[in-house]
Amino acid sequence: MKKAQAAMEFLMTYGWAILVVLVAIGALAYFGVLSPEKFLPEKCLIASGSGLYCDDFSADTSGVTLRVKNILTDAVNVSTVTLTATGETCTDYTTLTSISADGTADIPVTCTTFASGDKVKGDLSITYNKIGGLSRTTTGTLVTKVP
Repeated sequence: MKKAQAAMEFLMTYGWAILVVLVAIGALAYFGVLSPEKFLPEKCLIASGSGLYCDDFSADTSGVTLRVKNILTDAVNVSTVTLTATGETCTDYTTLTSISADGTADIPVTCTTFASGDKVKGDLSITYNKIGGLSRTTTGTLVTKVP
């Protein structure tokens, strides 16, 4: 009988300790201290095989600017860049951006809902064509923080 009581006390003591630790972790997660979005690295990726490469990027409260590099041997025209992030779809239709072979171009995408300190995680869609060729669309992702 003594062994059973000792075993039960042992299990109860460690059970309460584990329960307290789980409640503490739950409270930290609830209040956003353990939010995984805070730990994501900043990145800009465009699908491989498209011939376009995200060379650099920046964000501010008015939107995002992408520096797109053309790694093809032919020049391309980028007609549309769409960013779907934080509940908003932001599209740049303003100009037809031409990028020479092995050249780069900065493409601004205006978004009105970005605030300072926001973490932006979204999907990119880029419509382009080789000069004289058919239109193509490629996809990508963007993760950054608005300063």
